[in-house]
Amino acid sequence: MIMKLIFATGNKNKLREIKEIMAGLDYEIITAAEAGIFSDPEENGQSFEENALIKARAVYEASDRSSIVMADDSGLCIDCMGGERGELGIHSARFLGHDTSYDIKNREVLKIMKNVPETERTARFVCAIAAVLPSGREITVRESMEGLIAFDISGANGFGYDPIFFLPEFGRTSAEISPEAKNLISHRGKALRHMRAVISEAVM
Repeated sequence: MIMKLIFATGNKNKLREIKEIMAGLDYEIITAAEAGIFSDPEENGQSFEENALIKARAVYEASDRSSIVMADDSGLCIDCMGGERGELGIHSARFLGHDTSYDIKNREVLKIMKNVPETERTARFVCAIAAVLPSGREITVRESMEGLIAFDISGANGFGYDPIFFLPEFGRTSAEISPEAKNLISHRGKALRHMRAVISEAVM
């Protein structure tokens, strides 16, 4: 019997990345909704790890506790805008409201930063992933991807804030590189691979 891994997300883009990166792991990866769990806890943590754990615990408590439950919390931390606890950071998805398009959000960030010189446009995408094992053991990992905030919106391969996140080593935004290249260096890609390794060892 193949063990299930329930990931607490309804984001189709994120789920696609998760399945691509976790491919080959001997688990059936499904969403909480596919497991019949509809949970929307308040993400009131003070860090990415706390928010990821809030989501993972809620799904675990609503499950039959025979599956691994995972959840992530990620965001764009811009140093000149307060970093992790600034206007974006742990509030990235809620910036200007959940229902506001990322095109509008990206344009507002660029507007706020229009007079900020390149040397002060440092930023990073951060991803924390929390897992709750069937035993109740909790695990968290964190990874990041460093870059700069671009001066213009560019690229259509990514989602969210990707079109304004410039990667100096590529000379492009993270929305202009291929999904395969992004998965190798992205905050979520690195966090998923880190968690995959930890889980593989934990359940041996």
